[in-house]
Amino acid sequence: MNSIKELLKKREITLILLVIVLAVAVNMRAPGFVGGENINRIVNDTSILIMVAIGQFFVILTGGIDLSVGSIIAFSGMSASMINQYNPSMPVFYVLTIGIIVGLVLGAINGLLVAYGKVPPIIATLGTMSIYRGFTFVLSKGQWVTAHEMTESYMNLPKGNFLGMSNLIWSALLISALMIYFSRYTRSGREIYAIGGNKTAARFVGVSEKKVNMIIFSISGALCGIAGVMWTSRYAAAVNETAAGFELMTVAACVLGGVNIAGGAGAIPGVIVGALFLGIINNALPVVNFSPFYQMLIQGVIVLSAMFINTMMDKRKERQLLNRRSL
Repeated sequence: MNSIKELLKKREITLILLVIVLAVAVNMRAPGFVGGENINRIVNDTSILIMVAIGQFFVILTGGIDLSVGSIIAFSGMSASMINQYNPSMPVFYVLTIGIIVGLVLGAINGLLVAYGKVPPIIATLGTMSIYRGFTFVLSKGQWVTAHEMTESYMNLPKGNFLGMSNLIWSALLISALMIYFSRYTRSGREIYAIGGNKTAARFVGVSEKKVNMIIFSISGALCGIAGVMWTSRYAAAVNETAAGFELMTVAACVLGGVNIAGGAGAIPGVIVGALFLGIINNALPVVNFSPFYQMLIQGVIVLSAMFINTMMDKRKERQLLNRRSL
C-alpha cells in the first residue's frame, strides 16, 4: 500500500492516469477515440511539440525561458523548404541537416546573448523572437513555399512508415531517448540541474554558467531546426507565420509535466506526458463539438491549474522537509 502511495506521488504517474481518464471520458462521447489508429494519429500530431518542448525543458530547468522557439521553427523550415525548392536534386538528408544547423546557429545566438551579453533569457529571446520572424519574411520575401514547389521525397520525410509508426514519431522517440540519457547520465546534464537548483553553489563547485547557457540554447535551437523541417514537409507548406505562438504550447507541456518554472526540478518523461495531454485535448475538442476558439482558453486554464498544483506540491514538500528537520 505504501509503495502505491509513493508511486502516485510522482507527477508523471498522476499525469498518465489523468490522460487515461480524459481519453476514456472522450471515448464515451465519441466511441473509437482510443482506437489504435486514432491514438497513432494523436501521437503523430504531438511529436513536433514533444521535440520542441524537450528543448524548452532544458532552458526552463535553469530558470530561463525560450520565447523564440516558434520563430526558429519558422526560419529553419523556410530555409530548408527554399533549399529543396531551388535544389530539387539535393538528398533530403542534406536538407534536414541544413535545417538542424540553421536552428543550432540561431539557438547559439540566444546562448551568446544570455551567457556573454548578460541579457536575461526572457528579454533576449523576446527580442530574437521578432528578429528571427523578421528574417523569415525577408528570406522568403513574404512568399510561401507550397506543395507543388517541394519534392516528393521532402514531403514524404515525416510520413515514412516503420513498424506501424511514422518517421515523425520515430524521430520524437529517438530524440526523447537521447535527451533522457543526456540529462541523467552525462556531466553536462547534471550541471544543467545544478545551475537550476542553486547557481551560487554550482559556481563554487566549478560549474560554468556560460557553458551551460550555450548548451541549453543550442539544444533548443537544434531541436527547433528538426521541428521546422518536419513541420514544413509534413504540411507541405512553408509559411511565414509557421508555429506562431508555439512557444506557449511548449511551456504548457513543461509546466503540466511537473517542471519547476523557477528551475532545478523536472524530468523529460513528464514533459512528454504533458505534451501528449495537450495533444489529446486538442484532438478531443472537435470530437466533443467544442469550438476551436475555446482551445487557447482551455490551454490557459490548464496551465494556470498546473502552476497552482505545482506550487501547492512544492510547499507541501517544504513543510514535510522542515518537519523532518525539527524532529
